[in-house]
Amino acid sequence: MPQSSPMQLIMVSGRSGSGKSSALHALEDLGFYCVDNLPTRLIPSLIHEFKDTSPPNADSDVMKRVDKLAIGIDARNLRFSENDFHKLVTDLHNIDDLNTQVIYLDADNDTLLRRFSETRRKHPIASEQTSLHEALELEKKILSPLITDSTMIIDTSTLSLHQLRDEMGRIASSHPKTMTLLIQSFGFKYGIPKDSDLIFDVRCLINPHWVPQLRPLTGLDPEIIEFLSEDQKVQDMKKTIINYLENWLPDYQINNRPYLTVSVGCTGGQHRSVFLAEEIRRALSSSWSTQIRHRQLMKPSS
Repeated sequence: MPQSSPMQLIMVSGRSGSGKSSALHALEDLGFYCVDNLPTRLIPSLIHEFKDTSPPNADSDVMKRVDKLAIGIDARNLRFSENDFHKLVTDLHNIDDLNTQVIYLDADNDTLLRRFSETRRKHPIASEQTSLHEALELEKKILSPLITDSTMIIDTSTLSLHQLRDEMGRIASSHPKTMTLLIQSFGFKYGIPKDSDLIFDVRCLINPHWVPQLRPLTGLDPEIIEFLSEDQKVQDMKKTIINYLENWLPDYQINNRPYLTVSVGCTGGQHRSVFLAEEIRRALSSSWSTQIRHRQLMKPSS
């Protein structure tokens, strides 16, 4: 008999308003069996229920084996300490034929406050005695164990619904045994991306912003590419970053990391960081699964 493929488990959490429900809907469209707001103590029982159940009719679409499971967790049903949740995740990683990922969604407070104002929804743990801002901070404290053990943290502050769906599709389709590199450019003036694992600051390099005819362009334009390629310090920085990654990426992979986010930042995230992110991806793409994102070139969610 052919050997069945491992079950894929994705646990999705994050502060209210960060896009957890949208992420679960995207996974459902990708064929995942989704359960929202399941108490964490019931997660092992649910997994074993699905893994131990043999469908009576394998030809039935309804009774096919569940091999893709997504579970939503929010602050109302999290009753674990940090050590307890770490033990849960460790135990799940040790289950045979189960590939586990913990995805944590978040956004900056201003974005979350704006989203609640636009939708006029009530925060799930807000009360007459607790303001929305206080509820967001309390929720972050409650969910801190999940942040620590997350496989990936996604900052949705600038993501549209379609971009979030694309992110979930990327996560769902990645091979659990192969580390995927997300190389992203950003501007320090807009804040450091929360999902960064490694951050390289390239603000010390020559800045095309101060050349009037180059200012409106980006690091994707030929004029900027030529301008930066001719500068020796830019080439030295590129070589230094690539050498560092080539030396240390194998060690990150040994620790069973399915994703690694490498962020390259300049002042505005338009010229230098975009150029170098593209160059780094080009240099590493023959040895690693790579993806690119230019945060400041993306249209913010409305």
